[in-house]
Amino acid sequence: MSSRALVLVGAVSVLVLGLALGTYGLVLAQPSSPSPKAVAKPTPSPVATQPVIVTPTPTPTPAGYDHVVVIVLENHSLESVIGDPQAPYLSAFANRWSLATGYTGVSHPSLPNYLAMIGGSTFGVSSDCTNCFLNAPSLPDRLEAAGKTWTAYMEAMPSPCFAGSSGLYAQKHDPFIYFDPIRTDPARCARIVPYDRLATDFASPATAPTFAFITPNQCNDGHDCPLSTTDAWLSREVPALMLSPGFADTRSLLVITFDEGESSERVATILAGSGVKAGFQSAVPYNHYSLLRTVESFWHLTPLAEGDAAAATMADFLAG
Repeated sequence: MSSRALVLVGAVSVLVLGLALGTYGLVLAQPSSPSPKAVAKPTPSPVATQPVIVTPTPTPTPAGYDHVVVIVLENHSLESVIGDPQAPYLSAFANRWSLATGYTGVSHPSLPNYLAMIGGSTFGVSSDCTNCFLNAPSLPDRLEAAGKTWTAYMEAMPSPCFAGSSGLYAQKHDPFIYFDPIRTDPARCARIVPYDRLATDFASPATAPTFAFITPNQCNDGHDCPLSTTDAWLSREVPALMLSPGFADTRSLLVITFDEGESSERVATILAGSGVKAGFQSAVPYNHYSLLRTVESFWHLTPLAEGDAAAATMADFLAG
């Protein structure tokens, strides 16, 4: 091959390499929505050294959200999460989006907090009972009456509408199954599904529910395993959710919280998505009732009980 040909080949190789590196840099700086297939089974990048944290963009407060997703984790106080070496992803995510530093649970142990999140009351429950079913209204009742949809995604749940605990699935972390109007209605109870359904539902805005509630299994939620396990789970699942068409292509909000604290009552609660302020913190004293009241306010839903009726909305986290 002539020297001129060799020079030409070398130049082309340099150009191709430069384009590849430039493209990679753009992907890290501004991730694009993956295809539904990628969402269905997210895998970490073999090249990138840091997990993807979806970058906030300045958007006005939505005039009502299309989708709200709540992820509930277990038994860690704010001080033991944000800034902890075991939680680099969650700490970075909180710093990038909005963090409620005055947010608390409403009771101990787990179950009363979960009931409060969708029922507006602890209903006098003070244990992780498994047969203390309630004949009371809950958030799904209000959503359905307003023409909205909901789905509860339970990791490690053996089958839809499963009652009881099994392996890493704990009934006490599934508040929906405790409400008689849901549990005793097969069609409604079928909305409580294994977590594997999430990727399929959020592969399209048309199939993503208006309200989604996510409970990781007892290892990934931090109940039985180290916080580092929870952080690793979030670093995989949160980007996959936020970059999915059902979330990214709509006006969507993600809330990550913990049911209760350990060293203090305060728990890390993070808001991210459309209309959320970037790099914002608020020390206003909110709790699980405040979160429920905020969700209700998006769609003008009537409060359920004394807890959410008396709570303030978390409007300071929203831009506009």
